[in-house]
Amino acid sequence: MSASEAEHTTFSEIAQRFTNEFAPHHYRKREDEKEAWKFQLARLKEYFGDYSLAVIDQRLVASYRDARLKPPVESKRRPVGASTVRKEIYLLSKILGFAEIECGIALPRGNPVTKVRKPSDGNPRDRRLTPQEWAALESECQKSRNPWLKYALNLAVETAMRQGEMLNLEWKDIDRRRRLALLLNPDFLKNEDPRAVPLTTKALAILDELPRSTSGKIFPLERQTLYHAFVGACKRAEISDFSWHDLRHEAISRLAERGDLSVLELAAISGHKTLQMLNRYTHLQAEKLARKLG
Repeated sequence: MSASEAEHTTFSEIAQRFTNEFAPHHYRKREDEKEAWKFQLARLKEYFGDYSLAVIDQRLVASYRDARLKPPVESKRRPVGASTVRKEIYLLSKILGFAEIECGIALPRGNPVTKVRKPSDGNPRDRRLTPQEWAALESECQKSRNPWLKYALNLAVETAMRQGEMLNLEWKDIDRRRRLALLLNPDFLKNEDPRAVPLTTKALAILDELPRSTSGKIFPLERQTLYHAFVGACKRAEISDFSWHDLRHEAISRLAERGDLSVLELAAISGHKTLQMLNRYTHLQAEKLARKLG
């Protein structure tokens, strides 16, 4: 196809093709993941929808970035975080790449997103509970009307599993002989790579205490149900600025503080795809080793 194809194709049209032809084969079945990319696409269509692909250049992409980070007063929109804008721009790049590679539409300037500065993600969250906060949270989870919450809390910290991984874990995925939780379904894994999570003696004890659900799932809960139960427990414990995902940070921090696990071993447990993402934990290992050395 010639470049004129880009002149006669609007962003809304290619976004619809992306939704129909690309998304069903590349986005996982988790409802929260589905909603995330659809929300991002809706924002992109609002801004770029009527533009032809030929006129979407780096200046237009940069203006979108700036408008999302600091909306004009007349728009009455709230500013969004750098991480949100990065994800939206990444989706824009993926759609334009789909147009070029899979639809054969020649973009006059290539993919303009590659030429645009992306907002910095800033520093990663480093929220950890004090011993007093942790005791209060455990107590409130124990008292929760949701009978699964206390087990989910403790298993999350003991295994460093992501929320989605844990909520989709089934009893058939537990290999007690080898002490492993087998995460095999790529539809429910962030990096789509099946892996095995080692189960400590404490993790196995938590599983032993759990009642068996007829659904076959270890935690027969919807994500929103767990979210509301957890938020309620945090409020009763008077804990602020603490999310479920922070439990994963807590779990990996505790593993790093042991001082006897390499970064490769940490990655095998946590499921991080790149070792760079674990750099923030290496100082915890160093502190432990320094104390060991005396």
